[in-house]
Amino acid sequence: MFQYNPLDCLPSSAELRDSDDTPVDSELQILIPSLLSAVLALIWSSREDWFFGINMGIYYPSSSVAIVPDGFLSLGVERFIGENGRSSYVLWEEDGIAPLWVLEVVSQTYNSEYEQKKVDYANLGILYYAIYAPTRLRRKRQRLEVYRLVEGKYVLLAGEKIFMPEIGLGIGRERGTYQGLTREWLYWYDEDGNRYRTPEEIAVEQQQQLQDLLARLQERGIDPDSI
Repeated sequence: MFQYNPLDCLPSSAELRDSDDTPVDSELQILIPSLLSAVLALIWSSREDWFFGINMGIYYPSSSVAIVPDGFLSLGVERFIGENGRSSYVLWEEDGIAPLWVLEVVSQTYNSEYEQKKVDYANLGILYYAIYAPTRLRRKRQRLEVYRLVEGKYVLLAGEKIFMPEIGLGIGRERGTYQGLTREWLYWYDEDGNRYRTPEEIAVEQQQQLQDLLARLQERGIDPDSI
């Protein structure tokens, strides 16, 4: 007997637009989530059950229009789909798994990050919603605000570094350098509040260690090329 499934009538990811085609207002809206994604790729290099999207459309069955956060993290999904990866994040192709965490980076002009988007993400059932204002701060707002969904509504979490046990990571902010730009960035932290280093920082440290080793060899009159 034929079993009707309304999801079978929904378009595939190949038929949907990959974003809302709205340009970002600031380079930071790309750089900040890119840093977070790069660190995840390093610390979760052995895992294949996560996906981090940047400026990618999220489609859900009750709307034909995608919602496009600056960054989002999903767990329990495939790391990559095919050799070309995802063009958009389509809930009915992800077994209904919504992102656990979304990020909005506030630009010079507010785009309802503190109002309508909180409603939209809550309706999607996204557990954590982070809002970061890197350049312009509203009155009575914190630079970084992290909300947790409690009984259908977002509750602001207290603290400078917010640990999210369902993800196994904390999120916070501090000054650092990424892609040659020194400023305040968002970083991932472990449960004890220790910051995970970026691939760039590890590469610089390894290069410094190599230079120190070469210097010690030269002090002892040892030619490194002869080793």
